[in-house]
Amino acid sequence: MTPAIVRPQVGLGVIIRRRGKVLLGKRRGDHGGDTWCYPGGHLEQGESWETCARREVREETGMEIDNPRFVSATNDIYQSGRHYVTVIMVCDWQSGEARVKEPEKCLGWDWFDWDALPAPLFLSTQHFVDLGIDPMSV
Repeated sequence: MTPAIVRPQVGLGVIIRRRGKVLLGKRRGDHGGDTWCYPGGHLEQGESWETCARREVREETGMEIDNPRFVSATNDIYQSGRHYVTVIMVCDWQSGEARVKEPEKCLGWDWFDWDALPAPLFLSTQHFVDLGIDPMSV
C-alpha cells in the first residue's frame, strides 16, 4: 500500500497598519499557543488572497480593512510537523476596533510598533520579520 502524500497547506497572514502600528494577537491552543501573530488563517478553495484577507480579519477581529495587497510569502515547517506556505498581505485599517471573536484561538489583540514587537512570535510571523521587509513602507 502506498502511503498518502501529505502536502503543505496554504495559510494567509494579514498585517494591518493603523497610526504607525500593526495589530498582533496572542495565540492559544496547540498550534503556536502563547505566541504573537497577525490575523490570518487558511485560504479557502476558489478564494482570492484579497477576499481571504478581508474575511479572516472580519472573522477574527470584527474590523474592516482597506487595500489588501501581497507583500511576501514564507515557508513554515513547524516542530509539530505541520507545513504551511503562508501568503503575507499588508493593508490599512478601515473601521472597527479589534475584539476577540474567536476566544478559543486568541487571548487578545494589541497594536505594536514594527520595531518593538512582542515575543515570542508565531513561526510565520518570525519568518516574515527575518526577511527584513518593513510593512510600514510598502
